[in-house]
Amino acid sequence: MMRTPALSGALLATSPLIFGTLARSASILFTDATIVTFNDETRKTQILENASLLVENDSITGIYDSPPAHGHDVEVVNASGKIITPGFIDTHHHMSQSVMKTLASNSTFVEYFQRYGDFSALTQAITPEAKYLSSMMGAFELLAAGTTTVLDHAQGSASFASAEAILNATLDSGLRNMHAFSVRDNIPNYTVADQMATLRTFSQDPRVLANPLVEMGLAYDFFEGSPENVTRGLWDIVKSGNLSVITTHFISGTWRIAGNPPTFLDSLGWLDSSVPVVFAHGTYINETDKEILRAKGHYISIAVESEMHFGHTIPFADEIQDQGALAADTHFTFEGSMISAARLWLQHTRLKYYTKLINSNQVPGTSPMSVDQAFYLATRAGALALRRPDLGVLRAGAKADLVVFDGDSPNMVGWKDPVAAVILHSSIADVEAVLVDGNWVKRDRKLTYKGHDDIKRRFKEAAKVVQQSFAEMQWPPLEGLFLNGTQIGQTQRMDVLPGEGTGY
Repeated sequence: MMRTPALSGALLATSPLIFGTLARSASILFTDATIVTFNDETRKTQILENASLLVENDSITGIYDSPPAHGHDVEVVNASGKIITPGFIDTHHHMSQSVMKTLASNSTFVEYFQRYGDFSALTQAITPEAKYLSSMMGAFELLAAGTTTVLDHAQGSASFASAEAILNATLDSGLRNMHAFSVRDNIPNYTVADQMATLRTFSQDPRVLANPLVEMGLAYDFFEGSPENVTRGLWDIVKSGNLSVITTHFISGTWRIAGNPPTFLDSLGWLDSSVPVVFAHGTYINETDKEILRAKGHYISIAVESEMHFGHTIPFADEIQDQGALAADTHFTFEGSMISAARLWLQHTRLKYYTKLINSNQVPGTSPMSVDQAFYLATRAGALALRRPDLGVLRAGAKADLVVFDGDSPNMVGWKDPVAAVILHSSIADVEAVLVDGNWVKRDRKLTYKGHDDIKRRFKEAAKVVQQSFAEMQWPPLEGLFLNGTQIGQTQRMDVLPGEGTGY
């Protein structure tokens, strides 16, 4: 970590950190802040103390060691005692799942496929209106926690109407969204050809082309075994539609699903273009796949909490972190905070390598992973995975996507290291403000979206309908073979009660 002065500038008086009611100011000047960024030359986290940061329209135009001279049209924000970081970047998420929240608290990956996944009766029955509201609430959750960019593996559509509803939420939300429309086999009454036509339509939608926060992408999970005409047709859409990203689930191994390894996509020529390919999970990644990612500059997305929650596990992702970024994934089963994801991944990785040493009859004298590395994976690495060098960093020319933390909250006050304060001590409650593209999306700990209360009210009504539908559905027992492949087993269940009963 580096602590360095910012660029020089002139002194001026400032006002307290009191946020107004407008969602956007043409220019915003933060003064006296602790700024956390990444220095590409030294390849280290860089801390700027008592610094000023100027936002003009959608970009950062300067960082100074004292406030620069400015006109009367500049909104000045006294950020003394505050920590300003880049907005967090989530490289794998299913935004439309909010409406199923808490239904899968004790679920497994096998059960996910049966009850909550893209092909489940529940997901297919959710109305387009509910999917719009669900996607909006998902975006609000991410923005409230300081996530400013998401790669949405946009599943959940059962028809053009529901696909359009999810896209409409993407356009409305104020979140920077790489909207990777999911083309899938076996969706009733919505063929692969229909879905490909939908993707073409969306890529040419004037609203998408005019929205600086939304870029279209492709999500596809069936590369191995797909007819050549399908993959060729999809590649044509990627190029002709000027898509910005491709993403695929990559699990394989014992699961025998999502066999979309980098080696196979490389054999198709998909890793040789300027379009980034993000491989979600990388559960059973091998050495050849790792080397291809390094050689071709593509990334895996580590969704540590879903990989622990559902049981598909994360045995090898720590070995390819140099081509890795972090994700929240399924926020309907746990909170969608990237700070939580970074903290959990940090401690998971530490535990793994501590255990290795302990098992060799040694005790650890060093920590295997630092808070700076976890912070990097949740910010700058995500930007590089998406090939957006103007994101995940605070510097002149970067997009004005940033988070303001309250450094004086009960759990953060007294900090010395701002990165440790954010990664190990902060909570969503400490996120005072968030800017996306120079717009205030959260101010004074409140989301600025004008229709937020109405969206929330309608969403709660939609959630009740989904919950009732779920309660009325009958599910066969989870036994036999999973998708005609691997035997389904039963875990040992924990007992937390003395005497009779387990408390499960």
